[in-house]
Amino acid sequence: QVQLVESGGGLVQPGGSLRLSCAASGTIFILYDMGWYRQAPGKQRELVATISSGRNTNYADSVKGRFTISRDNAKNTVYLQMNSLKPEDTAVYYCNAFSGGNDYWGQGTQVTVSS
Repeated sequence: QVQLVESGGGLVQPGGSLRLSCAASGTIFILYDMGWYRQAPGKQRELVATISSGRNTNYADSVKGRFTISRDNAKNTVYLQMNSLKPEDTAVYYCNAFSGGNDYWGQGTQVTVSS
């Protein structure tokens, strides 16, 4: 069983920055592709960024140039650095781990961008 625990969410003003962390346990972390997704009120969950086990990255167009996903395999942790935040980035952010048909989710962390 894989456990994913997100942290780092909070309230930030437009233009500010946050770094989200997702700590994984109960698995061989390096084998998993990792991702961040988000869900705003009244909207479907959407992909934000992914990073493969080989460190290939992919971003939603809406966050390209502002967000950076990275992973530290020694710490079993994936990060999402979010800069130049906008009110439309407000959502619950979820960590995802995927490998060989196994798909796991964290409980989510709230990010609110507001003045």
